[in-house]
Amino acid sequence: MQNGQNGPNGQLKLVVIIASDSDAERLTKKLVEQGYPATKISSTGGFLRKGNATILSGVEAAEVDQIVAMVRLECYARTEYVPVQTLPFFGEGSVLQEPIEVRVGGAIVFVLDVERFEKT
Repeated sequence: MQNGQNGPNGQLKLVVIIASDSDAERLTKKLVEQGYPATKISSTGGFLRKGNATILSGVEAAEVDQIVAMVRLECYARTEYVPVQTLPFFGEGSVLQEPIEVRVGGAIVFVLDVERFEKT
């Protein structure tokens, strides 16, 4: 790919993946092993206030389905029990004392069109 141009078919995509830290580590490794570019940025989830990672990957449109398939394999949803006091909608001083079951893991994937690509 040349600077300022999209790929051979003109359809470059930016895949933005938001995943839990534990899932993102495995996913980033798989992406790189398969030859896909991956930039991992640390982030924090708003609901559970736990560590997340945002992974950015610029790929050809034809490669998006392969990336999404890898996300499905590496970033799966599961449940955990967390102290009620750590959840923003209950907060400190809550009368509930038992841990609550919440869904964690999985991923959110955004696929964006890239108008222009520059590499310096």
